[in-house]
Amino acid sequence: MGYRSLFAPGCFSNRTIVVTGGGSGIGRCTAHELAALGANVVLVGRKPDKLEAVAREIQEDGGKVSFEVLDIRDEEGVKATVARIIAAHGPIHGLVNNAGGQFPSPLSAISKKGFDAVVSTNLTGGFLMAREVYLQSMSSHGGSIVNMLADSWGGMPGMGHSGAARMGMLNLTQTAAVEWAASGVRVNAVAPGWVASSGMDSYKDEGVRAMIPLLKKEVPLQRLATESEVSAAIVFLLTDAAAFITGDVIKIDGGASCNTKIFPLEETTASKPYEGFHRASAPRILGGESKE
Repeated sequence: MGYRSLFAPGCFSNRTIVVTGGGSGIGRCTAHELAALGANVVLVGRKPDKLEAVAREIQEDGGKVSFEVLDIRDEEGVKATVARIIAAHGPIHGLVNNAGGQFPSPLSAISKKGFDAVVSTNLTGGFLMAREVYLQSMSSHGGSIVNMLADSWGGMPGMGHSGAARMGMLNLTQTAAVEWAASGVRVNAVAPGWVASSGMDSYKDEGVRAMIPLLKKEVPLQRLATESEVSAAIVFLLTDAAAFITGDVIKIDGGASCNTKIFPLEETTASKPYEGFHRASAPRILGGESKE
């Protein structure tokens, strides 16, 4: 059984697409879907063991994949990595700026080092990747960039460093969409809400872990997103069908960003998740067996 994508088979044939943070979670899922649709996928991440594992999965499924070990916060490393990708594969047609990370903390307890680390990962690194892909490749032939945001509308209490970075990425997305439009480059973003992915198992704080199973109660659709529901939005923005969409953001949050806390949410099981990823496994914190 392979990836059950809703997009046309082969729609990314002969296209090279770079996925940062491709070793786990949403990045892993998106890389699988793109490869299943014919793309030559290049995984980028800091941990070679995770990248190797995902590359092996994609190869087993018949996809084309390679990987580059990189800390996207390293400017010279980003420049060199993008150059290697182009030398090996030719023009870059798509970039999924997915890499990121954060830790839970109230603003009053975040050190400058911690704040800088999260902003550098979630904003500066994405800027460096987008800039170099544009300068070294897309400025000559066009392409599509999809940046990763988060459901941080109206603030992100408990993760203010990440919220600040994600809103910065939104503005960066809109600015690049205008500045790079003449080169045929589209720049968009996705903003997932709570996603049932392996990243949930990375939180060690007991208070946060206790809260995770309760998150769905704040979502009008009364459930969390699957990784493949986020991937589907990313993939759509990379397709030719989205050729007139740029500078925009798709919220994938089950309506959570619309919840004013005034209207009572009814418990429901009416919303059925889209499960396209054949290798998906729920995080352990939600009773799954994720091994990532």
